[in-house]
Amino acid sequence: MPSPAVDDYLKTIYHHTEWQDDRITPSQLASELGLAPSSVTEMVQKLAAQGLVTHRPYGPVSLSEAGELRAAAIIRRHRLIETWLVREFGYAWDEVHDEAEVLEHAISDRLLEGIDERLGRPRFDPHGDAIPDAAGHVHREPFVLLGAAPAGHVGRVLRVSDRDPDLLRAVEASGVAVGTTVTVVDAASLRLDDAEVVLPAAAADAVWLSA
Repeated sequence: MPSPAVDDYLKTIYHHTEWQDDRITPSQLASELGLAPSSVTEMVQKLAAQGLVTHRPYGPVSLSEAGELRAAAIIRRHRLIETWLVREFGYAWDEVHDEAEVLEHAISDRLLEGIDERLGRPRFDPHGDAIPDAAGHVHREPFVLLGAAPAGHVGRVLRVSDRDPDLLRAVEASGVAVGTTVTVVDAASLRLDDAEVVLPAAAADAVWLSA
C-alpha cells in the first residue's frame, strides 16, 4: 500500500547510490532521514519483510528489485513535478524541492502522465538528475565529481545537488548551469568562456561533470 514514510526510506536508499557505488548503512540512513537509529532499524526490518530491501544485521541496506521499481516510480513523480514547476510556473531550481515533496503524494497517475506528455517526456530534471521512465529505467552518461576531477578536465555540468539551496543560488549566480561546458581549475574553480569562476567550497562534493 502507498505510504509516504516507506517511500521516503526507499527514495533515500535510491539516492545514495545514484552518483556513487557505496551502499548506505543504517546509521547513514538515520542521519539522512533525521531519525533515531532504533527507529530506522525497525523500519528496515519491516521493509525487508515486505521484500523491498535486502539487509543483514550491521550491514548496508540495498533495494530489492521490487524496492528499486517503487523508488524509481516515486522519484519519477518528484522530478517530473520539479521540471513542471520550473518550466510552467517560473519556479527557480532552488525553490522546487519542498513543493515536489508535497505534490508527489497528491497527484494522480493520469495527471502525472499528462505532465510528462506536456513537457515532451524530459529525461532530466532542472538539477540534472535523471527522470526514470514509466518502467523505472534511467540513462546516465559516465560522470566525475568536481572534487575528483583533475585540473584541466573539460566536461559538461551534468548535475548540481539540490540539497543546499544557497549553493544552488551561488552556482546560478556564477553563470554555471546544467549543460554548461567548463574546464576544471581546481576543486572549487572552473573556467567558463575564458573567465575563471570560483564556486563555494561545497561545490566540490555537489557538482558532477561528464567524464
